Amino acid sequence: MSLVKTSLESLKVNPFELIGRDWYLITSGTSVSDYNTMTASWGSIGIMWGKPVFTCGIRHNRYTFEFSEKNDLITFSFFDSDKYRPMLSFCGSKSGRDHDKAMETGITPVEIDGAVSFEEARLVLVCRKLYAQDLEKEKFTDKSLLSFYENDPVHRMYTTEIVAVYENK
Repeated sequence: MSLVKTSLESLKVNPFELIGRDWYLITSGTSVSDYNTMTASWGSIGIMWGKPVFTCGIRHNRYTFEFSEKNDLITFSFFDSDKYRPMLSFCGSKSGRDHDKAMETGITPVEIDGAVSFEEARLVLVCRKLYAQDLEKEKFTDKSLLSFYENDPVHRMYTTEIVAVYENK
């Protein structure tokens, strides 16, 4: 199997399963020797400013944050969650500062359109940053959500344009 470029319009996915149930990897970097990745289960997909977009949040204390700040491209890689749940759990609980996540989990980093993803992914969205903004605690209208930020910094939200789509075929 290999990653093949496809059209966004051809995708038949349920975003609630894709993001919330299956999880995904957020990856930023310029080459397979200069990147970091992390697991996420929050995000959204849709249309903004007349463009197809994917929005994610990354906390300032995550190693991936440094890469997402200095690079224009971010990839979102989706896997067969039944097979790759242990890898996704590892990549969400260990820091790339201390671990070579790809080596330790057996996934293979690949360069795609100037960004980094993984050849085992079933779906990859290559995205270009359009907008970044930190969440502000005082702007939460549902104050119960502040419980997500009692011990951790708020997320920086990235709205990114989906510039390429790859599927594993």
